[in-house]
Amino acid sequence: MPLPTVILPGYLESAIAYRQLEQSLQQLDFPTTTVPLRRRDWLPTIVGRPITPILQQLDRTINHTLQQYNATQVNLIGHSAGGWISRIYMGGKPYLARGDVKPFLWEAHPLVATLITLGTPHISQERWTRFNLDFVTHNYPGAFHKNVRYVCVAGKTIFGERRRGSWLAYSSYQLTCGKGNTWGDGITPIEAAHLEGAENLVIEGVRHSPRSPGIWYGSPEPLKAWVQYLI
Repeated sequence: MPLPTVILPGYLESAIAYRQLEQSLQQLDFPTTTVPLRRRDWLPTIVGRPITPILQQLDRTINHTLQQYNATQVNLIGHSAGGWISRIYMGGKPYLARGDVKPFLWEAHPLVATLITLGTPHISQERWTRFNLDFVTHNYPGAFHKNVRYVCVAGKTIFGERRRGSWLAYSSYQLTCGKGNTWGDGITPIEAAHLEGAENLVIEGVRHSPRSPGIWYGSPEPLKAWVQYLI
C-alpha cells in the first residue's frame, strides 16, 4: 500500500478547493487527506505575521494521518505557499517569527518521504513574505534534507508582459523574482518554483490555483506528470 498523502493548501485557500485533487489521488489508490483549513484560518498570518497557526494544523493533520494508517511517513503536497510552509515544518531550526512569544520547532523531515511543491514561490521580493521565505532560504537552501525526495512543479502558461491579459502575471513575477518578463503559471514564475537539487518539472498550460479558469496542477491531465513521484 502506498504511503498516505497530505495536501497543504496555498495561501488564503481552504481545504474544499482541493477536493477534486484529493479524490483523484484516492482513485489512484493513494490514501489522501487535506489539512482542514478554512480561509479565515489564514487571517492571523496576513501582512507578514507568523504562519505558526498553519504549521500547527499541518502537524496535527500529519500526526493523525500517521496514526490512522499505522504509518511512519507521509508524502506531503504543498500548493503555492504550502510548499515553503512545509519546508519550515520539516526543518530543525526554531521558528520565531515577529509576533510569536516563543519559538516553535517541529523537525519533521523524518516523517516526510516525498515533498511535492506545486507552483510554490520559493523566493520572494515582496516585503510581507520576505521574512518567512528568507528564513527558509537561509536555513534550508535547496533540497536540503537528504532523506526527503523534493519534487518542484512549475507551470509554463503565461509570459509576463505589460499589456492586457498578462499584466497580473508580470506584476506577480516581478514581486516574486524581480523580473516580470518571464514565464510562469500566471502567479509564480518558473525560476522561483524550482529548487537546486530537487527534481524540477515544468508543465505547460497549467494555471496557478484550483480556482483558476481552465486546468491547474491538480487537474487530471497535469496530475499524470507528477503523481509518479508519490511512493
